[in-house]
Amino acid sequence: MAEAARESGGGESTFTVIVAAFANLGIAVAKAVAGVISGSSAMLSEAAHSVADTVTEVLLLTALKRSEKPADEDHPLGYGPERYIWALLAAVATFVGGAVFSIYDGIHTLVAGEELGDPLISYIVLAVAFLLEGYSLRTGVRQARGEAARLGAPFKRYLRHTPDTAVKAVVMEDSAALVGLLFAAGGLLGGQLTGSGVWDGIASLCIGALLLYVAWVLGRSNAELLIGRPLPQPMRARIREELLAVEHVEAVLELTTLVQGPREALVAAKVDFRDVSTAAQIEWACEQAEQRLREVFPGVSRVYLDPTPGYSQRREEGLNPWP
Repeated sequence: MAEAARESGGGESTFTVIVAAFANLGIAVAKAVAGVISGSSAMLSEAAHSVADTVTEVLLLTALKRSEKPADEDHPLGYGPERYIWALLAAVATFVGGAVFSIYDGIHTLVAGEELGDPLISYIVLAVAFLLEGYSLRTGVRQARGEAARLGAPFKRYLRHTPDTAVKAVVMEDSAALVGLLFAAGGLLGGQLTGSGVWDGIASLCIGALLLYVAWVLGRSNAELLIGRPLPQPMRARIREELLAVEHVEAVLELTTLVQGPREALVAAKVDFRDVSTAAQIEWACEQAEQRLREVFPGVSRVYLDPTPGYSQRREEGLNPWP
């Protein structure tokens, strides 16, 4: 059941990323053509934005495919964390391909000025891009809301803490794209009303700052998951309760959890079993504990329990009471 849930979630994430990739590719070409014709630096910044988003989606697709490989002898815990390496590279692509170019183009426009052309085609492209980005965002938000509802978490909290950074990237980048389109339209309108390219340069700088923020948030999220993020505190408390409810378990001395993917987590614990328990009873208690955790938390894919003497027994033996 857990494997089916992971495959279902992976399929939804892949579809969401593919929709975003095709939308951004078409939009990038249209924006570039409009930017050249109109002479708008904001439109060229938006074209760079869409190119960066397209590269990002390709990297995210690579992340999704490579992380689906089954565990093998060389990688016994699987390839799940590999998705965060590629997703981190996607955040770098957003920074370099989008933010840096937009800020450079904005500064160049403010310093050197620009010759304004006919903005009509730019307005048309912006309107079409807004519709396409809106559809892509709707797809990502729908998946994120479904996952949030399944977990019983508020949408904003889920989006902030979700380990599915592919969906998080699509939602954040498409949201930033819609805001960026408004900035570009504002720059075009300001230039049209005043005859000055300053507004276009300011719009480019705003787009660059927006992309900097998105790249920073996505980079930080993926870095945390690469370093090792535990399950949320309420889930850890529930896991401890489930372990203590198992027959022959006296205490949970240490509990370690690790997120390995959007629907995959590892649980390891040092457990003090009753002194009168036999070896066979301890073995079956470990088996029962694993089954309970898998039933309550389908995302828990690996459970490791280490039978460990309790605090009082360790003191009696002259050992460090903290295992």
